Amino acid sequence: MLIRKSLEKMEDEYLSKYATRSSKSKGRDRDEEPCDIRPCFQRDRDRIIHSKAFRRLKDKTQVFLSPEGDHYRTRLTHTLEVSQNARTIAKTLKLNEDLVEAIALGHDLGHTPFGHAGERALNRVCPFGFEHAAQSVRTVEVLEKNGQGLNLTYEVREGIRNHQTAGEPATLEGKVVRLSDKIAYIHHDMDDAIRAGILKEGDVPAEIGDVIGYTIGERLDCFIHDIVMNSQNKNDIVMSEPVAKAMKAIREFMFERVYTNPEAKSEESKAEALTETLYNYYMTNFHLLPQDLKALYDKGDPKEQIVCDYVGAMTDRYAIAVYEEIFIPKTWRW
Repeated sequence: MLIRKSLEKMEDEYLSKYATRSSKSKGRDRDEEPCDIRPCFQRDRDRIIHSKAFRRLKDKTQVFLSPEGDHYRTRLTHTLEVSQNARTIAKTLKLNEDLVEAIALGHDLGHTPFGHAGERALNRVCPFGFEHAAQSVRTVEVLEKNGQGLNLTYEVREGIRNHQTAGEPATLEGKVVRLSDKIAYIHHDMDDAIRAGILKEGDVPAEIGDVIGYTIGERLDCFIHDIVMNSQNKNDIVMSEPVAKAMKAIREFMFERVYTNPEAKSEESKAEALTETLYNYYMTNFHLLPQDLKALYDKGDPKEQIVCDYVGAMTDRYAIAVYEEIFIPKTWRW
């Protein structure tokens, strides 16, 4: 216990008065013996990294569906970039890096195959709807470890739940991750779009570039510096008005030129149809689901949610393979 206690004491002495202390955590749903070495948020980070859901992120779409190239982002590399941005900000503001990293690494664990196309499909066919932030929380609370969940602290789960634009995180660390998520996808999605020939760096309008820069690196540097400079000694994480306005403008630019671009998204209708088809198939053939998921039905969870759990957890590659196995006829051999 002495090592963990000494680390918690270091937090008390070093961190900002607005930071979240490990020793002040609201705790876990199920009581358990504390680690003798690691504070609670560090322990949560480790559990997320060792989870199956985290490993599956390497084969899930970020923006470009099954791109032919080794350097396009996946959901895993996006997650790592969010974590890196968030830790840089947290370190400078003397916030709790372990909490920031745990939230960042867990924020997309519930994302579907095929990126937001898969999310749209499940949200459309499931009567309860489907939203990846809520599913990320369900993943760590219920689905991991064969239905036992990871038993993470309240603060990590709350940060994961509220990482999207509409969310209102309760901790500064959660607010750091929410902004870092936007910074990461603006940065790397534009980089991938330039790599794909959909954009050129010179396409960014002058009214945006004059504020936050004309290259990908300049914009990333601007966003992080602006947050740090404007959030010091405050019980909030904020950007200056000009930079916040420019961030909103460049997000709108990306939606217009990339996220809804017919060339970049030409295969998404197929991905949505595939996801819907798998959902409907397993609703009819519920008995084919893994035993740990069927056990959730015995505990009272609705079939629709459990089928979403199964299909939503698939990687792009596995979803395609399952679809082919079920629906594509095989060559007859004798």
